[in-house]
Amino acid sequence: MSGVSVIIPAFRAEATIARAVASALTENPFEILVIADDGADYAAVLAKGGLGDGRVRHGTTGRSGAGPARARNLGRDLARGEFLAWLDADDAFLPGRLAALVPMAASHGAAADNVRVVDDGTGAVLQYLFPEDGPFPKDRPFPKDGLMRRLDAEAFLATAVPMMAVVRRALELSWDEDLPVLLGDDVAYNLRLIDRLGPLPVTGRAYHEYRVRPGSICHAEDSAALAEASYRAMLGRLDADGFGFRESAVRAALRAALAAKIELNRAFERARLAGEAGNFQEFVARRAR
Repeated sequence: MSGVSVIIPAFRAEATIARAVASALTENPFEILVIADDGADYAAVLAKGGLGDGRVRHGTTGRSGAGPARARNLGRDLARGEFLAWLDADDAFLPGRLAALVPMAASHGAAADNVRVVDDGTGAVLQYLFPEDGPFPKDRPFPKDGLMRRLDAEAFLATAVPMMAVVRRALELSWDEDLPVLLGDDVAYNLRLIDRLGPLPVTGRAYHEYRVRPGSICHAEDSAALAEASYRAMLGRLDADGFGFRESAVRAALRAALAAKIELNRAFERARLAGEAGNFQEFVARRAR
């Protein structure tokens, strides 16, 4: 899809970067920007995997562990496409993603898609952001054209699966580099989109695969502690400057959601310590069933 820059932050991603890049290349983007945040030579890694494609460009934060927000912002600054598509180095695009989302983003400014959560070790599907085949909430069903009703702040914050939108680069939205830990930056970014553009359109079909992988920051042994620290930091920002959100409804929805997420996160940690859950997505999927 001409005009799309896919931005991939890479930190200790040698084992998964080829899969992520290959999935993005099948979507025929204008370019792919791999931003190293660990000093690794990902051009060499991709070349070994037969992915020395000229559309793949490389950048670096110049540090190790500056964080995905910093890497994404650098990628945005280097991007030449009209639209930006974010992809984590251990995740993958599913076929047809850019063809489905770019027209929506062109008319609305940004658009997101349903997400399939997969256990990276077994390939088992754990859950979806929203069920592809229903049943759907009565107040937010999927219309016949396959789109969800647009997610407002409250509806977005009720979700528990990371969501990455395709956005117009001209919006010049930044990822929040001030959060002290690596969890929660996607929540802040998506809320900035909703605050700026209004409810976010989301496809009913899943075009993004979120891989649950042992050792990743979201599924490390201390992920619950990191999540709580992130939620507390976000509450602090709300108290300090309202997180910069213009809409009072967005601020109120975030404050209520953070309190609920803290309790859910603590319930997960109790389940993990009791040997009842291996990772957060597994825990959430079990509760949903």
